[in-house]
Formats: sequence, structure tokens, C-alpha cells
Amino acid sequence: MNMFLWIVQAVLAAAFAMSGLTKVALPRARLTALYPWVPDFTMATVRFIGVMALLGAIGLIAPAAAGIAPVLTPIAATGLAVLMVLAAATVHIPRREPSAVVVNTVLFVLAALVAWGRFGPYGW
Repeated sequence: MNMFLWIVQAVLAAAFAMSGLTKVALPRARLTALYPWVPDFTMATVRFIGVMALLGAIGLIAPAAAGIAPVLTPIAATGLAVLMVLAAATVHIPRREPSAVVVNTVLFVLAALVAWGRFGPYGW
């Protein structure tokens, strides 16, 4: 189970790192082409979401891998799960974007699994 959690953490970290880097680095016009919800938010908000995704990705891997404050790994997973609930509830459901809600749900379940596993039987 521990190896499975590491694999899920790596997949989640890669997904959130790519998404976060995109939101932090690309200009508004390119982001609007990728994410139809971007025009509804300020660039500061979009960048903030990107930074939170990047920090979550780092938090999924670095603390547990380094053995320094490994409790931060399930906390990061919990934060990303909350981020997915907020994304679905405040952005994608009101905009009637079912495919985005499915993605949010899958990422939520994986993040919740990591949080449960690392807080519980396979934790620090």
C-alpha cells in the first residue's frame, strides 16, 4: 500500500505541478484558450490558484521524501482535496462544465486517498 500511495502522490504532484505552472507562467490570452473560466477571475486570482497548486505538488512529495516534517504531506493532500471541492462547487458546477467536475472529482478522490493513507496507517 505504501508503494501505491507513492505512485498516487507522484501522479497527483505531476498533475498539479503542470496545472500550477501553466496558471503561473502563461499570459491571460493563452490561459483563456486553455481554461474557459479564466475571464471570470482576476489574473491575481488565477496566479494564486496556480501557486497553491504548485505548493501542493511540492508538499505531496518533498516532506515525505526528505523525512523532514512528513506530516506536511497529508496536510498538502488535504489542501488539494479542498481546492478540488472549491473548484467544482464555485466554478465548474455553476458554469455547467460536467467534464471539469469529473476531473475535480477524480483528483479529489486521489488526494483524499493520499491524505487518509498518510494520516492513518501509512503515515509519518
